[in-house]
Amino acid sequence: MKKIFALLFLSTFLFTSCVDDDDFDTIGLTFEFTTTFNNANGYADRFFFNENIFDSDVVLVYRLEDVDNGLDVWEPLPTATILLNDVDDTTVLYRFNFTSGDVDILLESNNPDLVPADLTNNQTFRIVVVPASFAENTEIDLLDFKAVQSALNLEF
Repeated sequence: MKKIFALLFLSTFLFTSCVDDDDFDTIGLTFEFTTTFNNANGYADRFFFNENIFDSDVVLVYRLEDVDNGLDVWEPLPTATILLNDVDDTTVLYRFNFTSGDVDILLESNNPDLVPADLTNNQTFRIVVVPASFAENTEIDLLDFKAVQSALNLEF
């Protein structure tokens, strides 16, 4: 009987000690949408989740800034302020806010009517929803879309 107890104790210890707390048992969600910013929509658009996310979830948003040799270049929001020197010192900034049901993406500018079409028309965004524990306890660079995508095994 002592041998059975010892074997049971040892096997329980081995199995529980093999658990790696650094693994993320997370379910990340990724969404993509394209919008055009203009005066009619107040230079903002709202993306609605199919169903509410958890209040504790964290939302990350990236803007498709460029395509380089066939590879998408994603820039995290909020962006650095873009200064358009050739247009009366016009500035452009993309930012976002979110609730458990939606994400608002906003284009802010001191002269919105002077922002060129390549910064307002057909802007593509990726929205990544991650559990708060991932965002708080990870060494993953959350500003790097590819690093987040890889860590969460997201396919898009």
